[in-house]
Amino acid sequence: MALMEICLLFAGAALFVLVLMGVRIVRPVERGVVERFGKYSRTAEAGIHIIIPFVDNMIMVNTTERMIDVGSQNVITRDKLNAVVDAVIYYRIKNVENSLYQVNDVKSQLTTLAQTTLRAVIGQMSLTEANENRAVINSKIEEILDKETANYGVDVLRVELQRIEPPQDVQDAMNKVVKAEQEKIAAQDLATAAETRADGEKRAFIKVAEGKRQSEILEAEGRGQAIERLAKAEAIKIEALAAAEANRVRVVNEAIQKHFRNEAQTYKALETFRDSFENGTKYVIDSKSNLVNVMSDMAGANVVPLKPQKGRKGGEE
Repeated sequence: MALMEICLLFAGAALFVLVLMGVRIVRPVERGVVERFGKYSRTAEAGIHIIIPFVDNMIMVNTTERMIDVGSQNVITRDKLNAVVDAVIYYRIKNVENSLYQVNDVKSQLTTLAQTTLRAVIGQMSLTEANENRAVINSKIEEILDKETANYGVDVLRVELQRIEPPQDVQDAMNKVVKAEQEKIAAQDLATAAETRADGEKRAFIKVAEGKRQSEILEAEGRGQAIERLAKAEAIKIEALAAAEANRVRVVNEAIQKHFRNEAQTYKALETFRDSFENGTKYVIDSKSNLVNVMSDMAGANVVPLKPQKGRKGGEE
């Protein structure tokens, strides 16, 4: 009875150990491929799984994004230059069964295929084109690798070129070209700045000249207006003098009509008297002459006639 209990106890313990040996835990970033007697059986998702020890075998496959450094290699470009090229590939396992059974080593084969593809793509370009079109090269390599590795169960996410370096002598020549271009751009900027400054100075000079010319024009217009005002004043003066002269002539005519009607000689004598009087010449006039009355009327005063002297009938002293 005791022997039977001991045997059951050992059997239970052995069964418990076997169960523990068959427990497998699959993480969320992994997939478990179960093989039974070396033959594919199933793929286990994340969680706890039980397999039969010594019968089943579970292979864990990482499905997260992984990186492969392709490594530097010499690539001959289309213009016969040896360029050192280095790239990085990002991929992840999409089909765990194919990644195990369709390819021997995903990483090594993907690296070799990437190196070959790099040489093929960059070899069709010149060194300058390769440096200027890195995004195009990345897209082409990714497309080719994704197509070639479709049966590997691999999804190529992206390809990044790290460097494309020419030989040292070519690099030195390129640096000189870049430096010359930068100096040329700097010289063009200086020339543009000088041209802008000269244009500004020209505009300022033109504005000053225009302002001076405008001032001269305004000054000339002012002088012209002053001359015009003086001319108008002179014209008014002349017109006033002419009006005064006309009025004088009218008064004279009225006096002639009043005092010298049909007596032209008397009027002439009066004119002579006026001219002589203005020159300070003295005359003796007969009191019976009409000139005395005329002079009295015109001067608004009484003229006293001189008594005739003996031996004289009147005349110039």
